[in-house]
Parts: sequence; structure tokens; C-alpha cells
Amino acid sequence: MPKTDYTPWYVLPQGKCQLSDFDTKPPAEGQASAKEFEEHLADMGEKLDKLQSTLHAAKTRGLLVVFQGMDTAGKDGVIRSVFTHVSPLGVRAEAFGVPTDLESRHDFLWRIHAKAPARGEMVIFNRSHYEDVLVTRVRGLIDEETCQQRYNHILHFESLLQDAGITVLKCYLHISKSEQKKRLQARLDDPRKHWKLQPSDFDDRDVWPEFTRAYEEALSATSTPESPWYVVPADSKPYRDSFVAGLIVQTLENMKLKTPKPTFDLSKVKLS
Repeated sequence: MPKTDYTPWYVLPQGKCQLSDFDTKPPAEGQASAKEFEEHLADMGEKLDKLQSTLHAAKTRGLLVVFQGMDTAGKDGVIRSVFTHVSPLGVRAEAFGVPTDLESRHDFLWRIHAKAPARGEMVIFNRSHYEDVLVTRVRGLIDEETCQQRYNHILHFESLLQDAGITVLKCYLHISKSEQKKRLQARLDDPRKHWKLQPSDFDDRDVWPEFTRAYEEALSATSTPESPWYVVPADSKPYRDSFVAGLIVQTLENMKLKTPKPTFDLSKVKLS
């Protein structure tokens, strides 16, 4: 599989994101066989494991990976595939559903900040603080003024994480409505997957254009050079997973991580 150029999938800061400008399918140069995708993902997994080990040992930087997308876009799947071969030490995934009563009585970032990574950690958000400018917006739970305020709070929050040494990488898993229909039908046809289905999965299809506009506004307002958004083609699961794995590896490599030096003189150690 050829090396991916992520530039075309980067949401330009201060630009206007139009999701229709991004394909949900792999580009021509991204076409590969199932075996090639599997080999690439294994290669990226090996690199990711080494980089995460260095991240954990050094404890000078941290990484927060945010996954957002329409239902069935593959948030669970990409987490499972990409992080299969990574040591669980210093890595955790956090999922955010409907806020509890206690969470609802706090500011919307309260529950999010508590789950953010420390230096040395890699944390994956399956849904995130962006739900509070997406679902709430589409459902009419917040108005335009509140939404704009939350964009600003998000920008300041992610800037705070950056100042603390935490890199924020955000991925919008871009799935087509036709592909979502196939995946929802597959879940309906498989009793083992019925537990994944929620009434909102079907209700949200009726307001697909509204969710699309909400995502476009959120990505436009919050993609920054320090905390960028990438639009990931998600109709192909193998391509999606390889894309994300490579992007995370590139992000960690750009940190220029270094293994810490020993805390004592190893030359004086004599094994008996």
C-alpha cells in the first residue's frame, strides 16, 4: 500500500469545511487488496507499539485521539483494529454517551477534562465534547449563541491541553448514507449485533442533512494547526483503519519522542 498523503483530508484552519468535497471512498491511489491493507495495518501496529512505549516511558508528552462520525461510521471498529497490538499500559479508550444527571449539572467540559490524558498516556475518545455542539444543536437543545460559545470553550480547552504537552488529533469518520444503510441492515440481520442498535440510529437518518451541516460548522470552527481535524474516508473499513493507523504513527513521529536516560549508572551493575 503506498504511503498516504494526509494533506487532502486536512480541514484547513479558518476555512469552510464542505463534507461534499471529501470522498467517503478511498482515492484511486488508496486502492489495495485485503492482504495489502492487512500487511500495512500490521506494520503500522508495530510502529505504533514502539512509539507508544516511548511515549509512556518518557512521560513528556501525551496524545488524545478523538473519533466522531455518523452512526456505523466505525468508531468502535477502528479503535479495535488500530490498537489491537498496542500494550494496554498507558493506553485507554473512553466513550461518552448521554450525560448523567450529575454531569448535566456541571459545565459541558467537566466530564471530558476528567478523562483527558496525562503526559505519558494515549487516550482515545469514542465520541467526545463535540457531541455538545452536534446532537444538542440538531435536536434544538442549544441555540446559536450557546453553540458559538461552546466552540470558543473547546478551542481554549484544546489549547490548554496543548500547553500541557498533550497533542490533540481529531478524526471525522466520513461515511455515506448508502453505506450506513448497508451497515444498519447488517446489524438488523444479525441477532448478535442487536445490542448495538438504538432508536436514534434510525431517527438520525431522517435529519442527515442537519447533522452534516452541524459537523461542517464544528469542523470549520475548531480545526487548528495544533489540534487539526482530518476527514477519514470510512466506507471501506480496511482503508479507514489503515488511514487512521498511519495518521497516528505520523503524529507520534512528529513529536520527536526520546527514550529517557537511565536514572543510575548501568556500567556499575554486576550480575551475580
